[in-house]
Amino acid sequence: MILENEIGISAFRNEWQKASVSILYTYGFLSNGYESFFKQHGLTTQQYNALRILRDQFPKPVSTSFLREKMLDKMSDASRLVSRLGAKGLVEVTQNTADKRLVNIVISEEGQKVIGTIDKDLHQLDAVMQGLTEEEAKTLVELLYKVRESLKTADERIAAKEQVDADA
Repeated sequence: MILENEIGISAFRNEWQKASVSILYTYGFLSNGYESFFKQHGLTTQQYNALRILRDQFPKPVSTSFLREKMLDKMSDASRLVSRLGAKGLVEVTQNTADKRLVNIVISEEGQKVIGTIDKDLHQLDAVMQGLTEEEAKTLVELLYKVRESLKTADERIAAKEQVDADA
């Protein structure tokens, strides 16, 4: 009844609905905590995530589509994100010589410095999960993986049904 009281609902249809709502509700807390942390460094969570990906690829340039594919938030507008990072001098963007429709994105020296500074403080984010033991955290990671796999399977079933309906 704890979750029900926290969000003001009398009952859930079943434990699957309750689990889904609990994940969404918890995501709000995590998201707010992450946003507050990165705001101290003049970035959004998505901007940090993009810089993290670019640092891992450095010195190899990446495209906006590669960036979007690796982002935690798949709904991020990678082009706008790169523009904002470029305006802050944290990335360098050049035209792709092989395909003029694409751009090459590389983290800049300034971007490397910023992300290096943030790395020293990242342990602060671990505190949001300190209510769990390491073993519980490991179990949670495994359970969330199962949820993602279940979602992929559900998406595939829905897409297949939509295709059957469209063919009919």
